[in-house]
Amino acid sequence: MGSTARTALLMGMLTGLLLAMGLAAGYLTGTNIVFTFTFALIMAVVLNIVMYWYADRWVLRLYKAKIVSEAEEPELHRTVERLASSARLPKPRVAIIPKDTPNAFATGRSPSHSVVAVTQGAMRLLNKDELEGVLSHELAHVKNRDMLINTMAAIIGAVITYVMWFSIFAGAGRRGRGGGGGILAILVMVMIPFAAMLIRLSISRGREYGADRGGASISRKPLALASALRSLQSAVRNKPMQGGNPSTSHMFIVNPFAKVSMRGLFSTHPPTEERIRRLEEMARTGRF
Repeated sequence: MGSTARTALLMGMLTGLLLAMGLAAGYLTGTNIVFTFTFALIMAVVLNIVMYWYADRWVLRLYKAKIVSEAEEPELHRTVERLASSARLPKPRVAIIPKDTPNAFATGRSPSHSVVAVTQGAMRLLNKDELEGVLSHELAHVKNRDMLINTMAAIIGAVITYVMWFSIFAGAGRRGRGGGGGILAILVMVMIPFAAMLIRLSISRGREYGADRGGASISRKPLALASALRSLQSAVRNKPMQGGNPSTSHMFIVNPFAKVSMRGLFSTHPPTEERIRRLEEMARTGRF
């Protein structure tokens, strides 16, 4: 199954969980579920639209990233411009993050309002080809509009959470509905947000695979990206990033806060070894 189809399936599953949450909330509270949904949806949309429009400013400020000019970083700008042209994208702004931990991320609400940021540690650690691979991966995120997809998933996840809390404060079972049906509804209320979180993490992992493939296609150097991932993961394992916010870990090319490779259900990134294996397979077959 392709990355786009898989993401669409997962988004459909999130929507299904939202509907199930609504039914459970209506059963437990006896309230007008249309009102509950409408209120939760408005809250989620407002919060996430704000995040969608201003997340780039927030994350750049959080990591003290500085937008650099061509005069300050001429080679980096030339590389980004060439890769953006190859990807048929407007050239994004370029930022340097004053962190020793090697890493990179892309942010921005659209290709014409995007920023590619790399840490000072990545600039020192990676050779030219590896840095191209990393930048191409980030440009693939921009091209695939992953910021929009993550925001859409966040809106649905937030609505589910708000409906759950509304039901709790409204008083579960206030209409005296007990027995097996009430217990089942309570279990649904507890499990659905957990399942929604796992689906959102799965979407994030799927988009990383898609960005790896897209990055290999942009740079035509899948082995360089594989080598960069290996180096970045090793560096993060030995020296995780200090400061910042773990809630932003999905934005980076590898999780900057993980001391060890995270393979579980709660990882925002797929296993680095599997990403490397897929890139090596692309290089072997020539299928990007």
